[in-house]
Amino acid sequence: MWYQNITWWQWTLIALGVLAVLSTLSDVLQRKQAVRRTIPFFGRFRYLFEKLGPPLRQYIVTSDLTERPFTRLQRSWVYRAAKKLSNTVPFGTQLDQDAPGLIKFNPAAFPTPDLHASDDMEPVILGANRPKPYAVKYIANISGMSFGALSKNAVLALSKGAKLAGGYMSTGEGSVSPYHLDGGGDIFYQVGPGKFGCRTPDGAFSEDAFRNVASKDQIKAVYIKLAQGAKPGKGGVLPKEKVTAEISAIRGIPMGEDCHSPNCHAEFDDVPGLMRFVNKLRDLSGGKPTGFKCVLGGEEFIREVGKYIAANDDGPDFIIIDGAEGGTGAAPLSLADRMGISLQEALAIADNILREEGARHKVKIIGSGRIISGAEACIALGLGADLCHIARGFMFALGCIQALQCNTNHCPTGVATQHWWLQRGLDPTDKSARVANYMKAVHHDVMMIVRALGLKHPNEIKRKHMSMIVEPGRRVALTEIYPTTMKAFRETRIIRREPVSTG
Repeated sequence: MWYQNITWWQWTLIALGVLAVLSTLSDVLQRKQAVRRTIPFFGRFRYLFEKLGPPLRQYIVTSDLTERPFTRLQRSWVYRAAKKLSNTVPFGTQLDQDAPGLIKFNPAAFPTPDLHASDDMEPVILGANRPKPYAVKYIANISGMSFGALSKNAVLALSKGAKLAGGYMSTGEGSVSPYHLDGGGDIFYQVGPGKFGCRTPDGAFSEDAFRNVASKDQIKAVYIKLAQGAKPGKGGVLPKEKVTAEISAIRGIPMGEDCHSPNCHAEFDDVPGLMRFVNKLRDLSGGKPTGFKCVLGGEEFIREVGKYIAANDDGPDFIIIDGAEGGTGAAPLSLADRMGISLQEALAIADNILREEGARHKVKIIGSGRIISGAEACIALGLGADLCHIARGFMFALGCIQALQCNTNHCPTGVATQHWWLQRGLDPTDKSARVANYMKAVHHDVMMIVRALGLKHPNEIKRKHMSMIVEPGRRVALTEIYPTTMKAFRETRIIRREPVSTG
């Protein structure tokens, strides 16, 4: 017979070939792991290397704490939280407890009892005095990420996850897509300088188009994007490779061309004009909470906003403060590295000035910028935020592996791509559960810290509950680093160099 002439090593090759084919088919058909689904067979090596990494990493490659913008430890926390796995750590912290800049919480001698304690909190109300106020039940919700920058499967998974958890998601600048709506989650509609979803053919603002979008029941709030932390002063860019026919129709833009958003709004160029536009959008939406998103570079702008809010009963219901460390799919290096100030300092400035002007009780502050766990969220709350927005953490929950391919259309996990083969690897049903799990895990993390501080609600966290390591062995109260008056705050910005004792 023919097979009698086949040698043992030929049989081995045949067996391996059959196994490779079966493995490839298995990978293509499964829905749990996006990398295996889009890169069958070879994608399995990623998980092998991931398993080999921890025991080998102390000798080669990088440590768990050196990667940027998010370390391996941070990403692992999100992955485990999204999968509802144990998120405890063994053998103590890996963070250098004497590292300058490290913010520590001051534990209460008598914590709030946590036995049988619920993570439910009294909702934070946006637009309490408006016709259609919105009650927020989670401290951290999904930040603005556009359909176009993200795949349709990613957007659908985020919307479904927000619905499962009971939170909300922002549309990002790319307008409301069918995938935002199909997931059933609550939505914050972002209006950027490009006016996507509410523009005329020549790019001007269309009241009728805006009213049509903002009147949908799922749209719970509206906000104007003045700038985003990763690239303040520059509009978004969607490469032509990502502009599909569907995205072209939703945004109202041509195909075959890069989509460049303007870096500013044509409708206003000062604070009074911004306030008029805020009020106009609220009226057109039927009285839904309305605000704006900005990046701070100093005090002048937010002080003028505070004076307006204090003197009037209209104006923004919330202000989203985006830190310079915020993320984006594509940003010029110079802007990402050098433009704007960090979220921590910006929150302290905004909170201080709004209080000085007598406006703080009229407006909520939402902090956004490299927040990934309850610890970062609580720091933002203590510095002045009422709520937080998270973007990249939810991308990790979707399966992002920080491949840094967001701007290439070649994202291997199907999160930030419009390539049909790559995005099919992301199963919206499976990933939506992970999105919901992560949202709940961050909130649980926040409430755990709240109780450890002897408090009952996240909004009770203040600067006095934290301190910062300024040099090895020296810890300073955060009330000294970020004082609650602007005069004292300015004085702390002056760096005083003192001789270092060698004795």
